[in-house]
Amino acid sequence: MTRVTLAQQLAASLVEQIGNGTYRAGDRLPSLRECMRLFGHSKNTVINAYESLASQGLVEARHGLGFFVRPGAPATHESDDPLPYARAMDTVWLMRQQFVREPGQSPLGEGFPPVDWLMDMRLDKFTRQIMRTGVSTLFRYGNRLGNAGLRQHLVQKLASYSISATPRQIVTTHGANHALDLIVRRFVAPGDTVLVEDPGYYPLFGKLQLQGARMLPVPRLPDGPDIQVLEQHLRLHKPKLFFIQSVGHNPTGSDISPGVAHRLVQLAQAHNFILVDDDALADFKPASAIKVSALDQLRHSLYVGSFSKSVSAALRVGFIAGSKELIDELGDLKMLLHTSSSEFCERTVDVILMEGHFLRHLIRLQERLKAATTAGLQMLDEIGAQVFCRPEQSLYLWARFKHIDDARELTRQLLPKGFMIAPGHIFSPEQSRINPWTRLNVAYLNDPLLMAIFKDT
Repeated sequence: MTRVTLAQQLAASLVEQIGNGTYRAGDRLPSLRECMRLFGHSKNTVINAYESLASQGLVEARHGLGFFVRPGAPATHESDDPLPYARAMDTVWLMRQQFVREPGQSPLGEGFPPVDWLMDMRLDKFTRQIMRTGVSTLFRYGNRLGNAGLRQHLVQKLASYSISATPRQIVTTHGANHALDLIVRRFVAPGDTVLVEDPGYYPLFGKLQLQGARMLPVPRLPDGPDIQVLEQHLRLHKPKLFFIQSVGHNPTGSDISPGVAHRLVQLAQAHNFILVDDDALADFKPASAIKVSALDQLRHSLYVGSFSKSVSAALRVGFIAGSKELIDELGDLKMLLHTSSSEFCERTVDVILMEGHFLRHLIRLQERLKAATTAGLQMLDEIGAQVFCRPEQSLYLWARFKHIDDARELTRQLLPKGFMIAPGHIFSPEQSRINPWTRLNVAYLNDPLLMAIFKDT
């Protein structure tokens, strides 16, 4: 078997992005330094990749300016791509761009709340508390299902959402992304049909591509997934899973309606597929917000939770709740792949949940979010933007701007002015489609400079 070099992997990723329109004729590719930073490759690796593209006639070097996509660069086709890894690299590239913030750049498209919204958690205080008790357990692997104390607190947290579970129905993970990865590995084989929301959570699309799954998009409407399209898919295919977000949907900020949620549960029971309810933003919403996993009571659903956005992404603590049988299987898979999750991080979250301070933190967090959402919607109204829905409180708003047909062009216009946005095409499983929508983080939206830029356009 011929070994694929890092330069070849990078070149394959760039070929795919040229083919799907991420980079179009005349566009400049990232500089050598930018590409080295984004991918962690050496300078020689990047040079070899770019020279490979030049030898294929896809790009041309312009002295002192960089590499540019040549006119007439051919589109790529999935059948020409021999590696699932290469198909997933678009998502990896986009994730690197999302996670790296340039100095002085407004992270308008960022997926996280501002750090100052979370600083009142005082993680150093909890660390000292953990070190004072049970230090010896921190030097050993933890339970395959996760810290027992934390799982007991998660039972109480789920009960506040009207989801009944026992500690044996919960397995902890390294955040929600790790939870989704375990679920994909357990239930999806190459060629399997899986339902996803469109627009939806783009790192999930990369995981499914890597696994060789066949994704069927279900349009996301302001009140949840399009039931009519879903029923059409169910008549023609036999999907194993449907990945959804009941509330605080990423990227649209929409919440599912009771009617749609009840119908989803009925369809899951009738067609025997699993609803994967990704609820990573639960702490930003009232506990009473409806969730399909609460209606289903984990019979045909798996609930995914996380503390990355409400406490700290650095802790990497999430969890999956489901039937005891499925959680046992996912716990075994977790042990096989990772031995265990972090006892130290999980005990930190356990101590945080014991403190009444955490509830006060969530109240402040939701108050800030509600105020930012109101201000963001007002700003978008003033500049004449169209919004997908008007949530009372949501970390994200999904919007399109006047005279913008392709949000990628808006991205190119705003970057030199210091604003990084998340263009709509990256949130679709079919990323080659032109998309006028963009995801906006409400915490950074009410910016006078941004308003002035749009009023001048």
